[in-house]
Amino acid sequence: MSSINWFLHHIVSTAAELNSNLLLQKLTAGASNTSCANCGTGLTTHKMTAIKELWRKRSQALFRPRSHFLHGPYPATHFGPKACILPNPTSVMHIQDPASQRLTWNKPPVNVLVIRKIRDESLVEPFKELCRFLVEEKQMMVYVERRVADDALLSKDEAFGSIRNQLCTFREGFDDISDCIDLIICLGGDGTLLYASSLFQGSVPPVMAFHLGSLGFLTPFKFESYKTEVAKVFEGNAAITLRSRLKVKVVKDMLQRTGREPAQQPQEHNGILTHGHSEAGKVTLQLQVLNEVVIDRGPSSYLSNVDLYLNGRLITSVQGDGVIVSTPTGSTAYAAAAGASMIHPNVPAIMVTPICPHSLSFRPIVVPAGVELMITLSPDARNTAWVSFDGRKRQEIQHGDCIKITTSCYPVPSICCHDLVYDWFESLAQCLHWNVRKRQARLAEISDSSDTEN
Repeated sequence: MSSINWFLHHIVSTAAELNSNLLLQKLTAGASNTSCANCGTGLTTHKMTAIKELWRKRSQALFRPRSHFLHGPYPATHFGPKACILPNPTSVMHIQDPASQRLTWNKPPVNVLVIRKIRDESLVEPFKELCRFLVEEKQMMVYVERRVADDALLSKDEAFGSIRNQLCTFREGFDDISDCIDLIICLGGDGTLLYASSLFQGSVPPVMAFHLGSLGFLTPFKFESYKTEVAKVFEGNAAITLRSRLKVKVVKDMLQRTGREPAQQPQEHNGILTHGHSEAGKVTLQLQVLNEVVIDRGPSSYLSNVDLYLNGRLITSVQGDGVIVSTPTGSTAYAAAAGASMIHPNVPAIMVTPICPHSLSFRPIVVPAGVELMITLSPDARNTAWVSFDGRKRQEIQHGDCIKITTSCYPVPSICCHDLVYDWFESLAQCLHWNVRKRQARLAEISDSSDTEN
């Protein structure tokens, strides 16, 4: 089906959904006729007029005026009779209301990546059902990881052999599929969504996650109705949550490694960090992280002692088991276990949470999403530190190394089952049992006469 025919088919389907009989008549008019029998107007004009009217109705149905935005109202810039914010024409920000974020397709989706949880035999049958549906009924090109396609349980199933031979396979770290995937479907738990994020270090295709794992905080869809849900996504107009990611750089001090001269420690002037050598650092790793960056003491018995900088200014030193830098999505993961607050994924922020700090006053903090954090070993640190990214690629951090963290411009567009507010609170209640408590019994009614007698 060509893009134009698909577009007209989509328009006709929408007209049917809106129960517009007149529009259906105009849109489905015979192509063999050159003009309308009633007014003599060309059928092309009729169709274009009908399309404009249809999109006007659909826009009114989808984007009704809201009484409030999730990001709050735009702040007033005048304060009292004489004060105001200094105008800055070079810095103009347009923030879209997250509740109005809807998925649409510029072209019909063709290539679908299916990610299945490994070492879980209970997912083999759902995986086969989904692949058969995508290949046979939807005529999609399905991509899977090679170790998934080589599963012994799939190889033994002769009935699935014809579908298996049509699957496109890839290997993580060897094959780049970032430019050819239109949609990602995850079967499993939250780890499948984290894995999908790690495969795309740039722009991420929309992700549809089915709850077939142990926790499922990030997987809102039920597999029982997968055909209906997947068909809705292919049609477009699904609510999405843009889950922000962290852009992380690990900078190693190469002078210290070669031993040509002692590594120069960063110097501070009025609290601002400066480096003694402009070419000392080399970026050895750059990643997009969905949940969190964890810096800990590793196998050492000493306290972890790291310095935390914000936009080049020393904020504090963390002495304890380590520190967690997380996104709002990651606030319900390791950070929540360490005592941090849980933040809705549409709140633009970065969380800094200490792990078992040796201080009674060190509380987790939330900083603006646009700042740059930098973490280095303190000059007085007795041991090295270790860093991991969404639980992967763990490596050692030594004196002279630093970790730079800021918000990435490539979020993960996670497709919602209902809407972005309901799905989050539903996950809090169902997965984390948030605020579950036995209900307090009401007091028995006491009459006024009994009060008087007492």
